[in-house]
Amino acid sequence: MIAFVSGPVAALAPDSAVIEVGGVGMAVQCTPGTLAELRVGQPAKLATSLVVREDSLTLYGFADDDERQTFELLQTASGVGPRLAQAMLAVHSPDALRYAVSSGDEKALTAVPGIGKKGAQKLLLELKDRLGEPLGTGAHARAQGIGTPAAAGWREQLHAALVGLGYATREADEAVSAVAPQAEEMADPQVGALLKAALQTLNRTR
Repeated sequence: MIAFVSGPVAALAPDSAVIEVGGVGMAVQCTPGTLAELRVGQPAKLATSLVVREDSLTLYGFADDDERQTFELLQTASGVGPRLAQAMLAVHSPDALRYAVSSGDEKALTAVPGIGKKGAQKLLLELKDRLGEPLGTGAHARAQGIGTPAAAGWREQLHAALVGLGYATREADEAVSAVAPQAEEMADPQVGALLKAALQTLNRTR
């Protein structure tokens, strides 16, 4: 198992990063929040989880071990694969997910693209005794986007993140426009906070 990768960031894409490790470029699938913290040419260390399939080996990267462990625990629920688990972590921090599951917050789960009402109810039942209780640290900060610095082009990052989560280009355009006033009020627009606001907007329009 590859527990983590560490090295300079060689490239960034809407849903992945390439980390140079010993002269080899490791492609790592990441959430928009994790990608927003990376800069090409700068050193990075990501906790990782290797997903093995008959026809592929995919490495998923996370900001810390808590995210990685939550990613792996989410997949113990029926119907949750790595893509959906990653989408859940793109919308909610690990502690926010623990709180949602422990409190039976169905609405929080349906905010994740690909999870409907019945799916959320099923996940609440299956994950209740697996994720554990909220730790009470970091959830609020992550929800507000604290510690997730955005590069100059927040519009491009946010749009790419929404498309990466499965939304149509038109829906992503509308969501970016909807949160633009909020972004303009920020001295340093935070992609994490804007992504959360954009997803709430899209959820209301469905």
